[in-house]
Amino acid sequence: MTVEFAARLPLSRNELDRDAEFRSTEDLDRVLRDDPATRYLPVRGAEMLRNPDGTLRFVSAAAVPEGTVTLYLGRAITEAADAPAGTRFVAALVDSDTARTIEPDDAAWESLRMFGTELSARDQGLAVEAVAMANWHAVHGYSPRTGSPSEVTTGGWVRRDPEGHELFPRTDAAIIVGVTDADDRILLGSNAAWDANRYSLLAGFVEPGESLEDAVRREVWEESGVRVEEPEYLGSQPWPFPASLMLGFRARAVDGDPTTARPDGVEILDVRWFSRDEIRERAGDTLLLPGKTSIARAIIEEWYGGPLDLP
Repeated sequence: MTVEFAARLPLSRNELDRDAEFRSTEDLDRVLRDDPATRYLPVRGAEMLRNPDGTLRFVSAAAVPEGTVTLYLGRAITEAADAPAGTRFVAALVDSDTARTIEPDDAAWESLRMFGTELSARDQGLAVEAVAMANWHAVHGYSPRTGSPSEVTTGGWVRRDPEGHELFPRTDAAIIVGVTDADDRILLGSNAAWDANRYSLLAGFVEPGESLEDAVRREVWEESGVRVEEPEYLGSQPWPFPASLMLGFRARAVDGDPTTARPDGVEILDVRWFSRDEIRERAGDTLLLPGKTSIARAIIEEWYGGPLDLP
């Protein structure tokens, strides 16, 4: 991944030592609570609080009730006004009652999807890690092997059922592709769940036993009827909504022929080839494109040749 392309991926920035060895510290929750320097990040689903200056809003251990599921996120590796290097951070996965106690104004809780581009590298790393793990904990309260309740261990990074089976977090790999034709136009599709004028790149999950390159070829063919060649990896970005790692590619339509493009009619209702002039003239008006937090936007801008002046 080039430095230039990486700079376009806001959710891939990070200035945090995840400090995995410290997760196994005996009575870790108590050790962290007893350290007044520990910063707690309240997380309500994918939502967090921010200070007036846009930084993440942390609370003390006293604001987090005993028994709250917590996750040791790691320690700062850079100096900041609100936390010196070495400061340890903990996500507190709060329920609605605790969230109201911490901040009763519901509008103050904001989704990472909306403000990810506005955070510092440290705060962005904390937020993405916290939201991804919050989503994992939300669906692993019971063991898939035994159906028994699972308990949180190892600083929030493992859940264990009464029979000793351990559950570990998983990330779903998904490819996303900027496909171009012989005229260097880009292929965009409109998903059935979106507004009719919203378009993005074609994407899909990697299937078991499949390489990333094969996933690129299969997904593009299934969704658009276009055969592609020469898949080229660009870079990756976590997408914790709920648990994906987006792997960005570009590829060319075989022989550069755009005439075969057709939507699958189920997931994708329309596919079109767009020139740079069309993007420039229509984007933000009659054409809605992916937001700044997405790798889709980064790939489109990489093809376009620079940033698009859009939200």
